Amino acid sequence: MRRPRLKDTDIPMQYSSPARGVSALAERAPAPLLVLAGVSGIQFGAALAPLAYPQAGAAGVVFLRLLIAGVLLCLLWRPGRHTLTETKGAWKTVLAAGTLLAGHHIAFFEAVDHIPLGIVATIEFLGPFTIALVGSRRLVDLLPAFLAAGGVIMLSGTGAGPLPPVGLALAAAAACCWAGYILASSRMATRLSGGQGLAVAISWAALLSAPYGIAHAGSGLLDPEVLGIAAIVAVASSVLPYTLNLEALRRIPPRVFSVLTSLEPAAGALFGLLILGQRLGTAQWLGIAAVAGASTLTTLMGTRGRKTPQVHAAQTRNSRPGHSSTEPGTSAAARHISHLKRRSSP
Repeated sequence: MRRPRLKDTDIPMQYSSPARGVSALAERAPAPLLVLAGVSGIQFGAALAPLAYPQAGAAGVVFLRLLIAGVLLCLLWRPGRHTLTETKGAWKTVLAAGTLLAGHHIAFFEAVDHIPLGIVATIEFLGPFTIALVGSRRLVDLLPAFLAAGGVIMLSGTGAGPLPPVGLALAAAAACCWAGYILASSRMATRLSGGQGLAVAISWAALLSAPYGIAHAGSGLLDPEVLGIAAIVAVASSVLPYTLNLEALRRIPPRVFSVLTSLEPAAGALFGLLILGQRLGTAQWLGIAAVAGASTLTTLMGTRGRKTPQVHAAQTRNSRPGHSSTEPGTSAAARHISHLKRRSSP
């Protein structure tokens, strides 16, 4: 007889003590705060990584970052094969997320080697912005798209001339991969508890990036300075942000998550200035503001007059015949006792 598939909540989890502590802390924090902390960590790591490019290049740093992050997350969350096997569709979702993450990291860090971090982060943000824009059916909803397009045009040139096309193309590829990863990780967050899926996804991404990183970096991967920088980047830009983002995606939809990350371009430009000394012109700062503003405008226009899923579900429940006005979460037995009391009262 075929054994039925289990839900992730039916499978006993054996997390490490630090993992339980991280989960408890993340559950108490507001979801927007988790996203903003993740944004800061990701952009800090992205600004720190180029310091190791002379020895290992972008490919080597990406491989080491993913490898160290994968090892730390596996130690933290202790993923079990049965968790992915018994949860329907888990393997496909986790492997898809890891593949997209590997593509994003390679494209993003290679792009930073050609154009300023703030500009890369802004172009990359067009991926989440597209998620926020998809589903718009009114002509007025295209206004944010035009605003974002104008921002990208302002970003595409510098005082010294146009930006290298290869850098712009790599940033665009990172945007596509990042949008796909948000959708895949959202499914992963709802299918699997904790960070077990994330640990396997990043480990898979490290395996995919290994040939590229080893071929380009060689013995530079063993340089103590490179290993130190990669370790800091792995924790600050992978382990903590992706764990926090995964918890946030359990509470908010991908559309809202995409808008909350609208500070990524500004954070990237700020860390690029502080750590790498990358200065942007006035037009480029205006371009960053235009893209972030377009994302915020998309959310305001999309949520105006629209019921949230929770409100709609509550109204649907209340409209059913015989529905009791007892508070949600009250047990059936309690509702039954309340009903009997009402019948017996004069």
